[in-house]
Amino acid sequence: MFPFVVERAGFLKDIPLFAIIFDSLMRFWMFLTKPELLDWIDDLEENVTQMPGTTIGVHKYGGIEFNYMGKEFAHVHSNGLLDILLNTELKNSLMTEGKIKDHHVFKNSGWISFYLKNKQDVGYACILLNKAYDRAKQKQDSMQLDTI
Repeated sequence: MFPFVVERAGFLKDIPLFAIIFDSLMRFWMFLTKPELLDWIDDLEENVTQMPGTTIGVHKYGGIEFNYMGKEFAHVHSNGLLDILLNTELKNSLMTEGKIKDHHVFKNSGWISFYLKNKQDVGYACILLNKAYDRAKQKQDSMQLDTI
């Protein structure tokens, strides 16, 4: 259903609060049909909050956003779709493993999409989040050096 909504009704995200309400309904549906997924998302949140300089908030298109120093590096939708910002070189390298896919909207970018389908996927998702965090931290550190 999610790919259909993104492809056919993506324009609805521009309606204020629509995406957040839709994601909340997905979260409720997951609570009823696959409650363990919500535990896995909680595990991701816990992993990210242990990274220095990170914050968590509501993503503008629904889900939970992970930030480093105020800049988004990933977000997870309530259906278990994890979107992560990497650089294109790392993205292309990881794509050869076959576990990740192009971002469901921004295909020609550093963004990737990864679905949480089982408990084992949480470990791989944490590895991906750590890579994205390291990239965001390195980028922020180099920006700070440039200002000196």
